[in-house]
Amino acid sequence: MANTYTQIHIQAVFAVRNRDCIIHKDWKDELYKYMTGIIQNHHHKVLAINGMPDHVHIFFGMRPTQSLSELMQDVKGDSSKWINSRGFVKGKFSWQEGYGAFSYGMSQLNNVIQYIENQEAHHKKKTFNEEYLELLTEFEIDYNETFLFKSLD
Repeated sequence: MANTYTQIHIQAVFAVRNRDCIIHKDWKDELYKYMTGIIQNHHHKVLAINGMPDHVHIFFGMRPTQSLSELMQDVKGDSSKWINSRGFVKGKFSWQEGYGAFSYGMSQLNNVIQYIENQEAHHKKKTFNEEYLELLTEFEIDYNETFLFKSLD
């Protein structure tokens, strides 16, 4: 689209089904590279990607050529197939339904990138549920607890 100028920065957060802690350190970097490739193939730009064994944060610059829901469906669906085809987990891997998406301005980019890069340190102090509820509250997003990520049993 000629003469279309945008600046859209999104942090997407999503969890492994049932919040299972199965993203292993031995293959998580490969997973992040694969997810980065999916996003780049859609002409978006990954700024940071990291997570924990039970969830992932992806921060990216988004072009308005695709809807966010289509992109997340591709990232989650294709990465699930990739994990399963590689046999990284026992049984069938899948992501939990849904995701959180939060938008940021240019002045916030470095802080968000640092936050995502330092996930391990953040989760020594805060659980995933606490982190996610904090994001929803900070962005004043109405939510129904029935549809939040399932807690670990």
